[in-house]
Amino acid sequence: MNDRLIELEIKAAYQEDLLQELNRIVSEQQQQITRLEATCKLLNDRIKSVSSEGVGTPQANDEVPPHY
Repeated sequence: MNDRLIELEIKAAYQEDLLQELNRIVSEQQQQITRLEATCKLLNDRIKSVSSEGVGTPQANDEVPPHY
């Protein structure tokens, strides 16, 4: 009976360590997701600003050559 109790305590200790490690990993992953979302938003904002700057301004390739 005593051996079974010791075995259960060992298993509980391992599970507690595993749970703490998993919590740490999930926390790190959430921080990484948050950083990636911020980066995506920044890139999206930059794309929008660049595309809005280019609207309405003729490009050199779009102009009609003078011989037409």
